[in-house]
Amino acid sequence: MSLGTTEILLIVVVVLLLFGAKRIPELARAFGRASSEYKKAKEAIANEGKELAAEAEKAAEGEAKAAAPAEEPKA
Repeated sequence: MSLGTTEILLIVVVVLLLFGAKRIPELARAFGRASSEYKKAKEAIANEGKELAAEAEKAAEGEAKAAAPAEEPKA
């Protein structure tokens, strides 16, 4: 499903009527800033998730080593 030329022109006309030509650059800047902040927050959350997963793996390995029986020395 893609937009054709007619649909795009209709959207542009509606945006111009609703906001006026003077406000469109302001809206575009605001949208750009919001998009940038969203990307930064998304990356921060992804990095935090990776760090938590790494910490959980380390903790699980430590518990597994602590729970494993000690090897008896060979005589």
